[in-house]
Amino acid sequence: MNTVDVCISPQLYPVYHKDSSIVVVIDILRATSAMCTAFEHGAAKIIPVAAIEEAAEYKKQGFLVGAERNGIAIEGFDFGNSPFSYMTEKIKGQTIVISTTNGTQAIHAARNAYKLVIGAFTNITALCNWLKLQDRNVLLLCSGWKNKFNLEDTLFAGAAAGILMEDHSLFKSGDGALAASFLYESAQDNPYKYLRNSSHTERLAELGLKKDIKYCFSLDQTAVIPVLEGKYLVPLS
Repeated sequence: MNTVDVCISPQLYPVYHKDSSIVVVIDILRATSAMCTAFEHGAAKIIPVAAIEEAAEYKKQGFLVGAERNGIAIEGFDFGNSPFSYMTEKIKGQTIVISTTNGTQAIHAARNAYKLVIGAFTNITALCNWLKLQDRNVLLLCSGWKNKFNLEDTLFAGAAAGILMEDHSLFKSGDGALAASFLYESAQDNPYKYLRNSSHTERLAELGLKKDIKYCFSLDQTAVIPVLEGKYLVPLS
């Protein structure tokens, strides 16, 4: 039987890595939510890059580039990290580049996984339905905040783990998945309210981004599952 587990930080990823596992990278506020939104609105490919310097090189080459650090869009780039900034006609059919504080770092850490896909509340049902069909171990990798635990990513991991574990014939649970699923059970009636005192929610609220926060906790805004192929994220076909 396959296992579903949760890694709460990219720093711990080497401990959890298995050659046979599908890794789901999670950065609810806001990178993976923004990526799913970009594909839903017609982006062809996304190049996730860890370093701002690399993002700047792509910008010089004429790519549309989103860049953010500490929740703030970086001047001189086309987008920040808000899902709403990707709800635009100009990304249709385009290859765009994204660099963020946490999410693209987690993608970089797990880039050599058997398969890497992107998870968010906005694609949770499509993602979990697909994972159930794969007959593979699943590792839910939380981007966290600068390699530290954060609440919102772990809540999503708990929600996804709970869905996957509903059928006991498909997955057994690692302790991380079990703990995260218990955490989500305590928050599921109103996760936005549950998170209002969390560090990153407070950080974004102080930046006037409450609308972003609410959107990132909205379920099933898309059926797109981004998957990493080489250096590109593309919609899973």
